[in-house]
Amino acid sequence: MTGSPPEPEWLQQSYDAFPRIEEAFHNALDESLHPRGPDVLYDLVGDFGLAPGSLAADVGCGEGGHTIRLAERFGFTVTGIDPVPRHIELATLAANDLELARRIRFELGSAEALPFANGSLDLVWCRDVLVHVADLDRVYREFQRVLRSGGRVLVYQMFAGDQLQPREAEWLWATMGVVPTSADPTRTEAAIARAGLRIDARVELGTEWGEWAEEQSGKSGRRLLYAARLLRDPLRYIAEFGQAAYEIMLGDCLWSVYGMIGKLNRRVYVLSKS
Repeated sequence: MTGSPPEPEWLQQSYDAFPRIEEAFHNALDESLHPRGPDVLYDLVGDFGLAPGSLAADVGCGEGGHTIRLAERFGFTVTGIDPVPRHIELATLAANDLELARRIRFELGSAEALPFANGSLDLVWCRDVLVHVADLDRVYREFQRVLRSGGRVLVYQMFAGDQLQPREAEWLWATMGVVPTSADPTRTEAAIARAGLRIDARVELGTEWGEWAEEQSGKSGRRLLYAARLLRDPLRYIAEFGQAAYEIMLGDCLWSVYGMIGKLNRRVYVLSKS
């Protein structure tokens, strides 16, 4: 059984009309749309008008890069919190040699149980963490508890996009340790509201960071190339690095690729106490 032949109108559009404008279309696509990169998060913090010496927490600080930069750029006193001991060790080493080390410290801890007094923080910064946390209600209640009146919370994360197919999501969430419900923006916003926090700004970044990375360094295209190689010859990489490492690398590459094409969507929330 064969399919229907293409309609004459499709043939005319694809092989006559489109080729006449194809080069101009390519030229238009070569022009940057001036995407925002990761510095947009620091620009948002700058707009808060918090004074040097303000107390901040970097929740899920990893190896401490953002903790250090918040202290450097704004003069904040910053505590990085992370549940992984290796991250705390590496972050502490990174900060020890800096002149501003006295304004930075790192502690083991989690987003669900922050080691701060009620109303003690001017800023809660949480970047690319909460998709891994199941109890969003508890997290946002903690953010509300530790935030002083007039303070701000900045949360950045990836969410599932409309184009992400169920089978893709199932594999990606399992591989990347994502809690499926925490990748749903409606559930996030419900948890924010229940915690008594107000959404002051919702910044849709969409594909911009991926575009920015490609324009700056070709990083996004490199991730696509890696994904193609991993998918074409999986046994080669599994034999050398093991199945678990293979899955993590493929998941990381597809995370970037999906963010580039809208299967995953980047979003920022700026929050304050209601």
